[in-house]
Amino acid sequence: MLQPVAVGSKTLADYTHIVGRDLIDEIRTLAEPLKGRRVVHISATAFGGGVSEILYTLVPLMKDVGLECEWQVIYGREEFFNATKLMHNALQGAPEDLTDEDWETWRRYNEMNARELVGGWDVCLVHDPQPAALYTLVPEKSKGWLWRCHIDMSSPNPDTIGKLLPYIANYPQSLFHVRDYVPAGMEGHINIVPPAIDPLAPKNMALSPEDASYVCSQFGIDVDRPMMTQVSRFDPWKDPLGVIDAYRIVKEEMPDVQLALVGSMASDDPEGWDFFNATIAHADGDPDVHILNNFNNVGSIEVNAFQSQSDVLIQKSTREGFGLTVTEAIWKARPFIGGNVGGIPLQVEDGVSGYLVDSVEACAARTLDILRDPALGKALGRRGKEHVRKHFLTPRYLRDYLRIFTELLAED
Repeated sequence: MLQPVAVGSKTLADYTHIVGRDLIDEIRTLAEPLKGRRVVHISATAFGGGVSEILYTLVPLMKDVGLECEWQVIYGREEFFNATKLMHNALQGAPEDLTDEDWETWRRYNEMNARELVGGWDVCLVHDPQPAALYTLVPEKSKGWLWRCHIDMSSPNPDTIGKLLPYIANYPQSLFHVRDYVPAGMEGHINIVPPAIDPLAPKNMALSPEDASYVCSQFGIDVDRPMMTQVSRFDPWKDPLGVIDAYRIVKEEMPDVQLALVGSMASDDPEGWDFFNATIAHADGDPDVHILNNFNNVGSIEVNAFQSQSDVLIQKSTREGFGLTVTEAIWKARPFIGGNVGGIPLQVEDGVSGYLVDSVEACAARTLDILRDPALGKALGRRGKEHVRKHFLTPRYLRDYLRIFTELLAED
């Protein structure tokens, strides 16, 4: 068997006061005919990154509305994750394709995981490229199959997408965050479904200002001075080096400013430590630049505290599938600045609920605008939070999946 992930329990009714009774009632109506259906989510890792964070909420809520839902993680060693990290980067536009040996490694691990997948599912939902070959290898193990893409494939490396396409094109249904991410040649039914965050998870629940400042002070932050924060993986596409450069421009005008770069290290991202070390080197010993990860005991509550305490939240990505850290930041009602790429513009109306930027200089200029005008920051944060409430919370995401399951099983 593949590795099962224990997810705990959640209750849909607990979200009523946040998203409203109408949505909760719609979900219950959609779920009624699906009760007892067996659903399995397959992903590459159980921690670090947006996919696992989504599934820790989505799977228990699917169980709560009556589905027999499980989450299983594929087996992989360093050689596999080295190959899939190359694949991930290439699908987001990096020029380097996998070697023949890398592709063979990817296929071999997919064949092994296909053998380990137990059959008898009504829906098998495969997340991202790492286990994408499962459908072509063992289609008989589930009545319905979905492939969920969480990355920006708007301009993939042509060789890489050409080799991956035979494994993903024929899934009966697929899901992408944005229409532009759908590669040419996909043949099944395509769904455009942005992801969502759990407003009741420790990372997103309301923290008192006193608790947030207490937590931040434990990591050497001076809570009486302004702070810029980016929460993300240590990854070239997230541009933490560019954030440091923007901070340095801001610091010339406002010497009191501090920067926190907070991220988690994921088991399927072998490059993460290299780029983490590169980020530390770029900070060059500046005591006002705080670079932290989950190995510094930074977990969900700590991330929540940093976001809640910050004067400006940043996600200066140069590529971004969707950016759940963006959603999390905006949900805290803090002023937000993000790269004008991928799924970030879906979440931010420039100048209304945050700012979109294309350069280090623009990021610094917008940060200074916010730091000099606290009323502006409050207005941006308030409008952003309401936008997230309407569009990017987990109950809406659950509803979208139930609609797709209904359609998929009707086709079957």
